[in-house]
Amino acid sequence: MVVLGIILLVIGLVAGLSFLVTVGSILLLVGAVLWLLGVMGHAVGGRRHYW
Repeated sequence: MVVLGIILLVIGLVAGLSFLVTVGSILLLVGAVLWLLGVMGHAVGGRRHYW
């Protein structure tokens, strides 16, 4: 999810499409939060690790 967010963010910035920048930023943020929760050992969505 983090990688997809980065890709969409870069494409949105290069192409000048603000909706891709918005979607990429949201995916990047959600992916980072899920990754941090998984690293800290919290169960995310019923799974012990998120990757």
